[in-house]
Amino acid sequence: MRVLITGGAGFIGSALARRLAGDGHEVRVLDDMSRGSARRLDGTGTEVIHGDVRDAAAVAAAMQGCDQVAHLAYMQGTQTFYAEPRAVLDVALRGMLAVLGACQATGCADLLLVSSSEAYQVAPEVPTPETVPLTVPDPLNMRYSYGGGKIACELMALAWERAGVLDRAVIARPHNIYGPDMGREHVIPEFCLRMNALTREQPEGLIEFPIQGTGQETRSFCWIGDCTAQLALLISRGLTGIYNVGTMEERTITEVAHAVAACYGREIKVIPGTLPAGSPPRRLPALAKIRELASLRGRSTGLHVTPFEEGLAQTAAWYRSDG
Repeated sequence: MRVLITGGAGFIGSALARRLAGDGHEVRVLDDMSRGSARRLDGTGTEVIHGDVRDAAAVAAAMQGCDQVAHLAYMQGTQTFYAEPRAVLDVALRGMLAVLGACQATGCADLLLVSSSEAYQVAPEVPTPETVPLTVPDPLNMRYSYGGGKIACELMALAWERAGVLDRAVIARPHNIYGPDMGREHVIPEFCLRMNALTREQPEGLIEFPIQGTGQETRSFCWIGDCTAQLALLISRGLTGIYNVGTMEERTITEVAHAVAACYGREIKVIPGTLPAGSPPRRLPALAKIRELASLRGRSTGLHVTPFEEGLAQTAAWYRSDG
């Protein structure tokens, strides 16, 4: 099978390309490299096309001859949501229109849309099933440029499927995926880079470690390899519909900070700070749907979960050497 991955030089996109190529698929990547890096694809045998997902002609050309498309091209990073909301929405909406237009033009009618847990905003139910209502709580808060764009993309994918342009639209909502080389604008790399600086400034003793919020806010973190295994399952076997992707191991941000510090062999005192408006107090996906799918496909042991301490150690080691 030949699969096009938009945004395939990004963190999740490149890991998915590596996974699918390893499974024997022919993989083609479209990425403008403004935030991705072609080096992430070294050794995969992946065909790399430089192009902007908003360029309809470039997307259609890249999609020629493909059986499936996995759409991941987007602008990531919490600070980006606040600083560049117009660009976030421009990539979201024009990019999605270009992908769907290319599906219609080329006959590539099988779409995996990689959405986000940010589509839930502040979820009304935790663990959060795929069926809860999606809202934009405050259009004046530019944080919601990201999640609002994802919601719009989901609506478009399902509408184009209903219109018959797509034979199948499957939507994945990943939750807090982490691993080496994931950029700098997420909580785990931010904590690692902060520890890099603080340990240089203070080689010994207890370190005061500032965070956003009280530290009792929670997230469930999913190792990148476990994420791509779930995405590959959806690509190869998934039914049409919406699936959470992640784990159900909930941790407080304080616990995460101490775990990162432990990777450096140091002890810290967490210093609470201001939580940005709109940041959810908890985020935990319900995974019954994707677990059932894995079981139906003969995976009796269910979804693999890499121990957090194991994945975190690898991630922190990468950021210690890179930071």
